[in-house]
Amino acid sequence: MAKIVLGIGTSHGPMLSTPWKEWGQRVNFDKSKKDHYFRGKTYAFDELVELRKPDHFEREITEEKWKTRHAACQEAIEALSRKYCEVKPDVAVVVGNDQREMFVEDNFPAFAVYWGSSIHNGPRSPEQVKMLPPGVAISERGHAPPEDVDYPGLPALGRHLIDAMMDEGFDVASMSRLPNGSGYVNGIPHAFGFVYRRIMKDQVIPNVPVCLNTFYPPNQPRAARCYKFGKALAKAIANWDSDKTVAVFGSGGLSHFVIDEEVDRKVLKALADNDDKTLLSIPENRFQDGTSECKNWIPLAAIMDEMKFKMTLIDYVPCYRSVAGTGNAMAFAYWQPQG
Repeated sequence: MAKIVLGIGTSHGPMLSTPWKEWGQRVNFDKSKKDHYFRGKTYAFDELVELRKPDHFEREITEEKWKTRHAACQEAIEALSRKYCEVKPDVAVVVGNDQREMFVEDNFPAFAVYWGSSIHNGPRSPEQVKMLPPGVAISERGHAPPEDVDYPGLPALGRHLIDAMMDEGFDVASMSRLPNGSGYVNGIPHAFGFVYRRIMKDQVIPNVPVCLNTFYPPNQPRAARCYKFGKALAKAIANWDSDKTVAVFGSGGLSHFVIDEEVDRKVLKALADNDDKTLLSIPENRFQDGTSECKNWIPLAAIMDEMKFKMTLIDYVPCYRSVAGTGNAMAFAYWQPQG
């Protein structure tokens, strides 16, 4: 039977692959956005500035803070990559989300499993780059290589997971090839591409991408459902008739596009304590917009709980970029057997 040997949780936001001196590019997008989601309500940028004025975010967006936090994130990514290389798993399961890259409103599954034999990734065309909001194109190399490439898929495990999850009551969508989606990417979504490029360093092992619809109502799986999904995944992976060792990744989060350190720290403590009750007690209205990507860590947490692995938090870095408290809170952690 297959053996899970490693869990990795990582943020994947564009700021991680953008020089710190250019973080301000994304602020232009923040200022134009009229519906920043924060704690159950939406705000225009100026409204958010006024609401969060007591937090004095002007102190968090100095050049020194940007430089220090960017460096801390790069060190944490390298630490995850070293751990991955140290363990040397044979194959991987990568849990991430899609942001209208593969799917659009005519068909947006709550859960999807890719079981194709290859996974395409490549650079955007100049026309696709023009479609991007400010501050995203500069981060392209963080998740997409400069030339087209096909990574190895894992049809045997992918098909097994689909069958097993159906038996466990999860009606997952089946993908044997990548959908075209919105047409502004060239291959796999950035949640997965980041893992391939920044953690695996383009030495991509055979893997199964598992996609959750964390972002888009009305069929977002609730946190409790994501946890049960992870428990079923753990069972399915363990029952795969193979002697392969398996790494499981959760890619996304933490809070963004408005940083909420309160919810981040609650999530991280619950993960460290294997405390599913606290994790699942967080209101659904806190897991919306970019912060919804915390849910990509929830199936991972369930799998690691099943394995009795303990989390090692490498770092938590709230990367503020504006006086409104916009930005991306980054977290990096791994789980492995104790002793």
